[in-house]
Amino acid sequence: FAWTPPPGAKDAGALAASEGPEEEGEGPAAVAALEGKPAPEFTGTDINGKTVKLSDYKDKIVVLESYNQDCPYCHDHFKTGSMQELQKDMTDKGVIWLMVNSVNSRNSSYRTPEKARAEWAEYKMHATAWLDDNSGEIGRAYGMLTTPHMFVIDKGGKLAYGGAIDNDRDDDKGDARVNYVEKALDDVLAGRAVGIPETSAYGCPVKY
Repeated sequence: FAWTPPPGAKDAGALAASEGPEEEGEGPAAVAALEGKPAPEFTGTDINGKTVKLSDYKDKIVVLESYNQDCPYCHDHFKTGSMQELQKDMTDKGVIWLMVNSVNSRNSSYRTPEKARAEWAEYKMHATAWLDDNSGEIGRAYGMLTTPHMFVIDKGGKLAYGGAIDNDRDDDKGDARVNYVEKALDDVLAGRAVGIPETSAYGCPVKY
């Protein structure tokens, strides 16, 4: 399966190379039509040294979360506890939640496994695993352009959702905030077609 970003999508490497201050390095990206496409297989290593393959989770619902705590967009979701709350809610329902950190090891935002484990404990994360993707292989396979950038894979191994975590880029929606990932997961868990299968991701450029 070859992932082809849509016309006009910016290359993540180019975004990272050209960004200014991180707070201004927001890179919204339209996601190609995803519904029904096979999710790219991958093999990665988590921060405890365990090998993780997508195929390990056959017949499971899987979430991929592009992650970098140094990005203020990511940081805000964890500072408020909203991301951990959603992680716990969904993993308690049997969903596999994989955080994917594609920061290059030469970048100052890279976390060694030791620092990553400390960060995991500090923020009381409830994901299934944090994958160290400093090669960028997983991130590029999925066309991850921003942190966060979210993907939901259904039990059949097909992409059911790709895009933003929510519609609250400027943190001003209040009660009108819609968590797209939660809604997509609710649909998949209920055996329904996902009502909103794709949105434009927002956040900081992935530091490949």
